[in-house]
Amino acid sequence: MAAPVSGSTSATVIAFPNARPQQIGFDRLELQRILDLYGRMVAAGMWRDYAMDFGRDAANFSAFRRAAERPQARIEKRPALRSKQGMWTLFGEAGQVLKRGHELAGILVPLERKLLKVVDD
Repeated sequence: MAAPVSGSTSATVIAFPNARPQQIGFDRLELQRILDLYGRMVAAGMWRDYAMDFGRDAANFSAFRRAAERPQARIEKRPALRSKQGMWTLFGEAGQVLKRGHELAGILVPLERKLLKVVDD
């Protein structure tokens, strides 16, 4: 094996592969807000189960009336859409987009409306 000639540098930089692919998740305040709503919906008898999915492109929170059914509501965080439509999306039971926005609080409004009750005097 030949030794390098003095004065010349021949260094090759090799990128270290990620041991684990990056994934999108909810931060503590976002998850607290979502689970607070989930708890109130459970207390009202509307939801019974939930699932969370964390992928490379998006994080999803799905709420179910029964575990064997499709989710009644799905909250998706997709940071790639932050500068376009907003990174938050609320999907309905049939997969339709109910609301999009830049803030989590704004897309939770249709779900929180279901908890309101009219009180007669």
